Amino acid sequence: MQIVPQLVLNSLIAGSVYALMALGFNLAYNTTKFFNLAHGVMAAIGGYAVFFFTRSWGLVLVPSVILGVVVAGLAGYLLDKVVYLPLRRGRASNTVLLVASLGAFTALQAVIAIFFTSQFRTLAGGSPIVYDLFGGAITQVQLLIAIGAVAGLLFLSWLLKATTFGKAVRAIGDDEEVARIVGINTNKIIGYVFFISSTLAGLVGILVGFDTGIEPIMGMGLLLKGVIASIVGGVGNVYGGFLGAYLLGLVENFGIWKLSGEWKDAIAFGLLIIFLLFRPKGIIQK
Repeated sequence: MQIVPQLVLNSLIAGSVYALMALGFNLAYNTTKFFNLAHGVMAAIGGYAVFFFTRSWGLVLVPSVILGVVVAGLAGYLLDKVVYLPLRRGRASNTVLLVASLGAFTALQAVIAIFFTSQFRTLAGGSPIVYDLFGGAITQVQLLIAIGAVAGLLFLSWLLKATTFGKAVRAIGDDEEVARIVGINTNKIIGYVFFISSTLAGLVGILVGFDTGIEPIMGMGLLLKGVIASIVGGVGNVYGGFLGAYLLGLVENFGIWKLSGEWKDAIAFGLLIIFLLFRPKGIIQK
């Protein structure tokens, strides 16, 4: 195994994880204009849903993954209907919505820990299938993560550009009041947006669970990297978040080439600070 090809592959894998998180986060932010911090815990919900369906119900892999993604999506949808929608109807500010999302994140994370304990668990069984690629090693799950990130981008690109739903989402993102005046059911569309963004986060949690494992607090780390990728790429911009995710993965992994792995988070936040100071609107500026 050669160090440079392996670092490139590690950057690709990490960037793909961050990209999937950033895609869902940016989709929700572009529509609602607030930072949904509960987006992170949807990853844990997806991972633990698969763990429950496989261990308790004995379902095979593919149905469990599909159900896990759907459960995460429904959790995001219900969170919007139960918490965010009443706050929006009450004309709550984005700061209030931000705090509410933090409260939802904390509560849902605690619920997961109560039902499944805080013990680290893995979704994978047996030894991973490893491929030799350009002198580096990559597992089958990691390859699926990279494919999933590209598929997620293509799906959102098609959804936003080629469907009536996508046009409604973009209209709400431009001006929710005007969208409501012209007859768009904004609350219904926003609910669907939260469902889609949460399914993407749930997919991240499932894939990470098969790659490394799951724990109730996993959502915070994934959320932070997804948010950093979104800001670096251009917050609210789906394509910008995708590019920012791979830049973050590249800088992180090559940054620890000669350093300890504990520096990875510091490097990520260093990149964030640089962009906030010198290019606050990100790589792709709206």
